[in-house]
Amino acid sequence: MRRIQLSDHFTNQKLIRFTLPSILMMMFTSIYGMVDGLFVSNYVSKTAFAAVNLIMPAMQILGGLGAMLGVGGSALTAKTLGEGDRKRAGRYFTMMIWLMVITGVICMVLGIAFIRQISYLFGADDTMIEDCVTYGSICMAFNLALHAQYTFQGYLVVAERPKLGLLATVAAGVTNMILDWLFMGVFGFGVSGAALATGLSQCVGGGIPLVWFLSKRNTSNLHFVRTRFERKPMLKACANGASEMLSSVSASITGILYNRQLMFYAGSDGVAAYGVVMYAAFVFISIFVGYSSGTSPIVGYHFGAQNHKELRNVLRRSLILLGSVSLVLTAIAVGFARTISSIFVGYDADLLKLTTRAFTICALPFLVMWLNIYASSFFTGLNDGGVSAAISFLRALVLPVACILTLPRIWQLDGVWFSLVASEVLGVLVSAGFLLGKRRKYHY
Repeated sequence: MRRIQLSDHFTNQKLIRFTLPSILMMMFTSIYGMVDGLFVSNYVSKTAFAAVNLIMPAMQILGGLGAMLGVGGSALTAKTLGEGDRKRAGRYFTMMIWLMVITGVICMVLGIAFIRQISYLFGADDTMIEDCVTYGSICMAFNLALHAQYTFQGYLVVAERPKLGLLATVAAGVTNMILDWLFMGVFGFGVSGAALATGLSQCVGGGIPLVWFLSKRNTSNLHFVRTRFERKPMLKACANGASEMLSSVSASITGILYNRQLMFYAGSDGVAAYGVVMYAAFVFISIFVGYSSGTSPIVGYHFGAQNHKELRNVLRRSLILLGSVSLVLTAIAVGFARTISSIFVGYDADLLKLTTRAFTICALPFLVMWLNIYASSFFTGLNDGGVSAAISFLRALVLPVACILTLPRIWQLDGVWFSLVASEVLGVLVSAGFLLGKRRKYHY
């Protein structure tokens, strides 16, 4: 079967085939992240599980920086390839990888130095603080590998090798699962074992693409070349990928607020329930994220080639595909809420009841959130970082913060869960408004 190229005309079948590796990659990433939490909850304690989820927003912020460099840089590189300038595309690619290395090291040093202060800032109490510091410090030590894992995925799609990205993710996931079982289930290392397993798996996920790009087997249009730091394209790439960074930072800030509200209304059980919901929900959300990130380089290429007809084609088909999938995913999530929750916290009847209700409510946004996720990636592909960032900023920070600070005053604990629903519904209005308002400018 012929390899699909960015320059192709895309049917529904081609879109699914091309984005399937990205979808599976994101799903597998979420699944092995879920397994991480599963082992901590069942082999250590629910308090340790709550501690890991409390410090997790710090990891999300760092991962968001890697995503910014990967998504923003790959969109700029894809656009440059669409314009027919392979040499310049190679320079941009190499430049962004060097920027990833520098920022990865800086974040690692700062993260390790201030992890205890960060833990207290995020709401840790005396029962959680040592687990937070242990898990966070070890994960921070592998920050460069985390950046590499996120950054290279976007470039593998531009290089028309999404299956290699999937292979790297699967290899990282299998490594993490095996080491989780070994370090926690066999050796009893506790949360340090969970963090070490995560860090080593990120080395696998970031190392495989690096080796491939450096090898003679790389016959793609993308290679490491001699480069220099060029301020304008570097800032353009970072601004273009800022929506991904904003999404991670915003999710981290809202995560902190959710955890603080949950500590007030339900204690550590509320934080643990929220952790289960986030782990499980991301498996469903990863389908939307994987498809959206997989189509972004297609949009970037045809935007660079000024192929407006294909832009309209990809947008129309994507809206229909994602809208249809959202109905199925919502039905599955609501129908299996108790089953999924019991996998994590079946050992505690009260916590299981709390988690099941939370997951049932928090599954409802699946009906609409796909539009918010896709719209942000679509404008990233168009190299309109401002609109993409605005969608992410409003959807992931402004609206959730407004909801989480107001709805619990009315409905207490249920208000925390329904704030997730309300913020996504309001976000759809923002996304639809930008898609309709920018039609004439981008001719889609």
